[in-house]
Amino acid sequence: MSFLAHVFGWFTTSGNWSGSQGIPVLFWNQIKLVVAVVLTAVALGGGLGVVLGHTGRGGLVAVNAANAFRAVPTLALLTLLAIQPSISLKWGGFLASWIALTALAIPPILTNTYVGMREVDPDVRDAAKGMGLSGGQVLRTVEAPLAVPFVMAGVRTASIEVVATSTLAAYVSYSDLGTYVISGLNENNSVVAFSGALLVAALAGLVAFLLTTLTRVLTPRPLRRRRAVRAGDTALPQPVGGTQPL
Repeated sequence: MSFLAHVFGWFTTSGNWSGSQGIPVLFWNQIKLVVAVVLTAVALGGGLGVVLGHTGRGGLVAVNAANAFRAVPTLALLTLLAIQPSISLKWGGFLASWIALTALAIPPILTNTYVGMREVDPDVRDAAKGMGLSGGQVLRTVEAPLAVPFVMAGVRTASIEVVATSTLAAYVSYSDLGTYVISGLNENNSVVAFSGALLVAALAGLVAFLLTTLTRVLTPRPLRRRRAVRAGDTALPQPVGGTQPL
């Protein structure tokens, strides 16, 4: 029997779809962890990025510090937390996983939020202020909507990274899809490890699709049309002689 046939057999085994270690339960556990991590990272990294981007003060230092922190391996951080019983045993390993993955998710969200806020055209800000809008109103009605594509790109990147890396949570006894991957590797069972990896890839694809859809919904319509026009520019015939259209 081929390897793929064994994988198909694993997925069609009823025992793998029931119980506390069944696919639905572990799938749901991983979703809960990912959602908790991303929401925390959006609140912390996104909130800081908005403040720094709006004021224009200290942003580069904070962004560079956050990016430097990305050099810390998540597995190493999980290992440090795992040797602290008060953390590693809390909520079945959820707390340690949440802390380590939040540290991974904050930098891309912080960086993209800051860049998105600073990329807003200064003339647009000045026009809004000239109309009598306060700083808070400019932030809510002008800067935040225009920064949405950048912010959501950071959220999407962070979410996919968290989905992929959250499989390491099994090292601190948190039961999610990584349990299949880790147990398969420990038992030298490539079928189980591969099946777990497929489930993680499916979850990552689902998250990417949902966030891409959400990005389109949240992006103001004028920006959507502008991006669509830019994407279609490459399909337009180029003028002869290198002249540019008016």
